[in-house]
Parts: sequence; structure tokens; C-alpha cells
Amino acid sequence: MSTENLIAGYVGLGLLVMGLLVLYAERRRRRFTPAPSTDHIFRCTQCGLVYTDDSDVDRSPCPQCQVMNDEIKF
Repeated sequence: MSTENLIAGYVGLGLLVMGLLVLYAERRRRRFTPAPSTDHIFRCTQCGLVYTDDSDVDRSPCPQCQVMNDEIKF
């Protein structure tokens, strides 16, 4: 076996191992990243409670004092 083939084999093997590690790390990152929530965020104008509700409502009653509140826009 020539020296060039031996060096090319080691470099190729190293690149293959690094590529597999990158794929493993990316799959692991995606598995532990939380999915974005579609809920709307509300803040009560009377008691100041911050809470969430379904994405299909524009106004929601506060769970503590039942005052209707608009969605917070960021």
C-alpha cells in the first residue's frame, strides 16, 4: 500500500467520522428543542396575571378575576 493511499484513507475516515458526529449532534438537538407553541399570550389589565389561551381566540377571560383581555403582541 502506498503512502498516498494510506493518507487518503485516514483523511477520508476522519471526514466520515466527523460527518457522522455532526449528523448525530443535529438529530439530538432537534429532539430536545421544544416545538413552538401556537397559543396566544394574554396579560390581565386588572390583576396583572400573564396566561396563555388557544390560538383561535382574540380575547380571553383572566383565570383569576374573569376580566376580558386582548392578546399581547410582541
